[in-house]
Amino acid sequence: MQVTSLQRRVLNAGSGPQAARRMAPLFLTDEWEEVRLDIDPVVQPTVVGSITDMHLLFEPASFDAVWSSHTLEHLFAHEVADALGQFKRVLKADGFALIFCPDLESVAQQLLQYGADQVAYVSQAGPITALDMLYGHMASISRGRHYMAHKTGFTADRLGNLLLEAGFPTVNVRRDHHFEICALAFAEEADQDRIQSELAECGYDLMEPSI
Repeated sequence: MQVTSLQRRVLNAGSGPQAARRMAPLFLTDEWEEVRLDIDPVVQPTVVGSITDMHLLFEPASFDAVWSSHTLEHLFAHEVADALGQFKRVLKADGFALIFCPDLESVAQQLLQYGADQVAYVSQAGPITALDMLYGHMASISRGRHYMAHKTGFTADRLGNLLLEAGFPTVNVRRDHHFEICALAFAEEADQDRIQSELAECGYDLMEPSI
């Protein structure tokens, strides 16, 4: 009799609309079940709720991975620790979290060199300026999507240290060329080499020195 392995689960924390989904290809295979969590019911997530308090939404150790792309900056500064603590709580002991945020250092360089309103790049939401990266996508906010406002910001050091304080024993943080910070945080029993190899195979090379 053939034994079928259980599907792994990834929490898309702050998923946004399905059409704008940006996830690592690793999670877009049949091996993974995606659970989309967002505070905005308009984007039709799997579960409506806040990443700062998931106690009534998910059991402890119920996910193999957490994906969070450009979500933490929408929280107030004092809420970030709560959110990262929740990520740690819902992860299995061998799980990991992959987190992306705007890089304040790169945004500051863009602001100083080209000004506040110069288009830095074009996203699915439209042209993005330094002001958009600092305070949230202004066009979306003007249309009433107030959840899109940014309330805090991150450098690589700040995000890495906050993850360590949240209880992740090992964190790799990388600044990339696209105004982003990427942090890979491991739970206690995570197979770090396997996880990093799987991510590298789909374009996310995070084999950087740990902090």
